[in-house]
Amino acid sequence: MSGPRHLYLVDGSGYIFRAFYALPPLTRADGTPTGAVYGFTQMVMKLVEDTDADAIAVIFDAARETFRNKIYPAYKANRPEPPEELIPQFALIREATRALNLPAVEMRGYEADDLIATYARMGREQGAEVTIVSADKDLMQLVRPGVVMFDPIKSRKIGPEEVKERFGVLPEKVVDVQSLAGDSTDNVPGIPGIGVKTAAELINAYGDLDTLLKRANEIKQPKRRELLIEHADEARMSRQLVKLKDDVPVDVLLDSFGVRAPDPAVLMQFLHDQDFKRLIPRVEAKLAAKAEALASTPETPGPRTAVSKAVPKPSLEKKPAAYSLVQTTAALKDWIDRAVAAGAVAVDTETTSLDAMRAELVGVSLALAPFEACYIPLGHKQANDGKLALEAADSPQPELKQIPLKEAVALLKPLLEDESVLKIGHNLKYDMVVLSKYGIAISPVDDSMVLSYVLEGAQHGHGMDELAPLYLDHKTIAFEEVAGSGKAQVTFDYVPLEKARDYAAEDADVTYRFHQVLKPRLVAEHMTTVYETMERPLIPVLVAMEREGILVDRAELRHLSNDFAKRLALLETEIHKLAGREFNLGSPKQLGEVLFDEMGIAGGKKGKTGAYGTGADILENLAAQGHALPARILDWRQLQKLKSTYTDALLEQIDPHTGRVHTSYAMASTSTGRLASSDPNLQNIPVRTEEGRKIRRAFIAAKGHKFLSVDYSQIEMRLAAHVADVGPLKEAFRENADIHAITASQVFGVPVKGMDPAVRRRAKAINFGIIYGISPFGLANQLGIPQGEAARYIEAYFARYPGIRDYMDRMKKFSREHGYVDTLFGRRCFIPGIKDKNPARRNFAERAAINAPLQGAAADIIKRAMVRIPDALAKHKLSARMLLQVHDELLFEVPDGEVEKTSKVVREVMEHAPLPAVELSVPLVADVGVGANWADAH
Repeated sequence: MSGPRHLYLVDGSGYIFRAFYALPPLTRADGTPTGAVYGFTQMVMKLVEDTDADAIAVIFDAARETFRNKIYPAYKANRPEPPEELIPQFALIREATRALNLPAVEMRGYEADDLIATYARMGREQGAEVTIVSADKDLMQLVRPGVVMFDPIKSRKIGPEEVKERFGVLPEKVVDVQSLAGDSTDNVPGIPGIGVKTAAELINAYGDLDTLLKRANEIKQPKRRELLIEHADEARMSRQLVKLKDDVPVDVLLDSFGVRAPDPAVLMQFLHDQDFKRLIPRVEAKLAAKAEALASTPETPGPRTAVSKAVPKPSLEKKPAAYSLVQTTAALKDWIDRAVAAGAVAVDTETTSLDAMRAELVGVSLALAPFEACYIPLGHKQANDGKLALEAADSPQPELKQIPLKEAVALLKPLLEDESVLKIGHNLKYDMVVLSKYGIAISPVDDSMVLSYVLEGAQHGHGMDELAPLYLDHKTIAFEEVAGSGKAQVTFDYVPLEKARDYAAEDADVTYRFHQVLKPRLVAEHMTTVYETMERPLIPVLVAMEREGILVDRAELRHLSNDFAKRLALLETEIHKLAGREFNLGSPKQLGEVLFDEMGIAGGKKGKTGAYGTGADILENLAAQGHALPARILDWRQLQKLKSTYTDALLEQIDPHTGRVHTSYAMASTSTGRLASSDPNLQNIPVRTEEGRKIRRAFIAAKGHKFLSVDYSQIEMRLAAHVADVGPLKEAFRENADIHAITASQVFGVPVKGMDPAVRRRAKAINFGIIYGISPFGLANQLGIPQGEAARYIEAYFARYPGIRDYMDRMKKFSREHGYVDTLFGRRCFIPGIKDKNPARRNFAERAAINAPLQGAAADIIKRAMVRIPDALAKHKLSARMLLQVHDELLFEVPDGEVEKTSKVVREVMEHAPLPAVELSVPLVADVGVGANWADAH
């Protein structure tokens, strides 16, 4: 790809303040100040209209803290906070940039000036002329042949002569002058008593800073000589502060800066939302003038920041779908050749089952462009006799003609494994598991379901049928429309080919179009890192885990199932005796009548149906009051659930050929980024109960192997100590102390030595409860103490650790303003209900806002570890296989002779997983367990 011809790099942060001070205050109808937004929008629109640049990006500062603060903590410490009325406009200005269909680029840890320096270098290396739109003196060091600055307010170019006029030296010496003169605005020390004019004289005389400092003793003026000698180190440090980095590891590349017309619907919606009544008619007039050109050259839709209902519809031209049925090898080879030439292809499979491990391949669909897709039938059967029809077969149903499966697989395999062709899927992990059984390892991949999840979290589902109306204004063909419903429904291998073609090819086509809409949003919404470093590389890791499965002792499961059945019968007899009669234990209605009508227990409340509530919380409260029957019902429910969900269901889910069960991991179902396990769910087996441990004992390592369990210790508490910057807790973790005993000692004022276990237990309950936003009522219930006493404990905790309360208040405020909270790694966890008028729902949302950054960061960390572990094992020539991920635990099957080395490698990866993205101020600790079964290993 050729580079840009003329690259414009707009100093967005500089524009913000110029716009803010240039215009009188404005507010929109809801009182939000918008003066800076209005001025910024006008200035950028004019800039784009007046330039001949074919590539433009607007660069912003991400945060005040950068790598320079590590060099010199006081850097920019003197700068005042932004005006209060400007703060809410920062996000709107970024939204304005995206509404104008311009990239809004920022990067934590670096200043906008560093990004501009990096992109200027990259632009020159690609042969572009670079214009930096700013008058900021700090950027003048970047001026050189092919790089100029442009002051948009004075409408003047800043070249070498203008730089020399400002600094007394040419651009390549500006850093040396600034290193000597310092900068009081940014709190760069420089050398006391030396200003820009003197600094320029010295640099012009001695050539550069290092030579000057080396020959400082030659300076004739005594005072100046002393200052240069005494403060030489400050000058060298100042150089580190003022010199711009031009090698920032940016994840937004130049090829995404190409000038694109704004989507009229998106831009006009933004202007209306901001009440820019004077600007709207001017923009409408300009859009009307360009309407014909826009219609003839449709643009890819710009990214958006709002989610859910306000999704801008892609402006891809709508046209009738051109779906093909591929029934010969010649036609298939043609599609494959075109896919290789295109460099990207959307892929989908049709199968006989939703269970990827049991599914048989029925057909494959491909899409090469919007509305251009095909379906390749491979396993469709004749309705009259259930036999396959092949390409050369003399079939009574010639329309069933299809390519032999082995021949088609042999043709498709090179394409699907070609590293130069991107394979796009929607929940592609399923297709990868299916195709792996046919010897195909798909790579490289993009997944539109995962893209949607990364961008919009759990605000809505991410299935194709739900997303198509949202993103494409399109209703997909329902499975029932082609396969029937109810008892008349057939598996896909019996669907007529014309219907199968339309249904299957549409899946690939819609997937391709999803990708066009969603992938560009990663950059615009700063989610590239989450997708590219965690979610996308995790897909093949999960495929391998699901394919591997975990061995189960069938005999042990049967024994457990029989044991649970006997215990359930005994519990049922005991419950009937306590009730004074027999009743259906599984009927909430009958249970409520027994408890509250017949036994006269107080506290019964009827719902809308007229039946008493008998949920777990109600029964637990009654049991805590000393009532035996509710306690026994809870025991019965727990045992019944374990029997039905695990000991009975697992027996049906064991692969008859391998003796293993294969869980499936959902990548797009939780609000915090955690994976979810299903069919069977192996994440919810109780850890602390004896029954749960018995079930885990039924999961066994293969002969000659051991299970290795590696589990993060107290990871969410460690993250809380880090993000809330709680010194005593961080110190306790660094010293590997008993965190609960330390908390008890500091909060309750008791010595650690000889501590009453009950006191430690209270501290433990608070430690874990606080990060879930526990209330005095909840803590009182948990500890069995009066609510007032629980409230005093929580207040004492906050008094000792005020950073925790500050963190909680910050998260609640941030989520109210933005609708989401961020993890340390940039994942957005959306918080529905944070502004709900119902106090109960709002309080629940606030607790979620407090915990989500911690639980989400823990999920991010273990995903980062999972992505790195396969390569780490391969590097050390270890043959361990990762089998399960259960919240903070990873389970491996390891050859007996490799246990010790594997433990060391895995632990090293897990404990350093946050790096280099985040350096935690507390150590992560991964506990290791080894055993012949899962219970013993954990």
